Amino acid sequence: MRTLIIAALVVVGAVILLGQSLFVVDETEQVITLRFGEVRKVNKTPGLYTKMPFTENIAIYDKRILRIDAPPVAMPDKDKQNLVIDSYARYRIVDPVQFRQTLRTEGDARSRLGDIITSILRDQIALRERSEIIGAKPVLDPAGNSVIDEEGLPQIVGTDTRSAILDEVLQRVKKRVAEQNYGVEIIDVRLKRADFPSSVTPSIYTRMRSERNRIATSFRADGDKQDLQIRSEANKRRDIILAEADRTSSEVRGAGEAKAINVLAQAHNRDPELFAFLRSLEAYRTIIGEHDTLVLSTESQLFEFLQGSGTP
Repeated sequence: MRTLIIAALVVVGAVILLGQSLFVVDETEQVITLRFGEVRKVNKTPGLYTKMPFTENIAIYDKRILRIDAPPVAMPDKDKQNLVIDSYARYRIVDPVQFRQTLRTEGDARSRLGDIITSILRDQIALRERSEIIGAKPVLDPAGNSVIDEEGLPQIVGTDTRSAILDEVLQRVKKRVAEQNYGVEIIDVRLKRADFPSSVTPSIYTRMRSERNRIATSFRADGDKQDLQIRSEANKRRDIILAEADRTSSEVRGAGEAKAINVLAQAHNRDPELFAFLRSLEAYRTIIGEHDTLVLSTESQLFEFLQGSGTP
């Protein structure tokens, strides 16, 4: 029984000793071996490694590209108008020993590197105009007014100014980090957002409404102009149609009256006496009513057919 207890203690001791002597370096890690806080070696290659049990310990650092998300900060541009700049950067730990001595942890690295990036970015933003920071500008016509697209919105064209600003910031950040010897390499600096502060939002909306009202007024003016042109053209066509109709009507009426006169003349020439008699009857019907009394001379032409004998 005593032998089994001793054997068990030996096994447990061997496992503990083995656990204190061996460690694994992952392909995404780089490990520093420390003896009483002093760096003994650095392992960057994946594999199984040994260390002195109980006297040496290890510090593990990421070998991948890491990200710094700086908090949004209001920064004045060249015109002293604030923009809320939301930026981020990416870096890699290239010297874990120097990183441990200066920055120690990834949290401290994010804080200190973020301050450097924000400071340099603020200096560059203060030298640039808003359109350069945003990286876009409106399309203007020869008169200097914004060109409006089919949806009624101002046309915007992208520029390379924003990339130029970030390239300048990246070079300055790299230089500052190299001077501080933090043991890291800055890979990239980018902007997530460049927006107006919430305090100026009402004025921005007012300006947008004014712009939309100007566009609407322009559309209404164009519509009124087209309406006037269409109405003028329609009235012109109406007048032409009515004039042509009057001319055609006069021509037809004149031709009919001429034909009637011709027929009447032909009838008069065929039997003048009958024509005179019919004209007299028409005159009687026109001038004599049912209760009228006429006093006529025997020499009157109207009385000519009334005094006949009634025989042919």
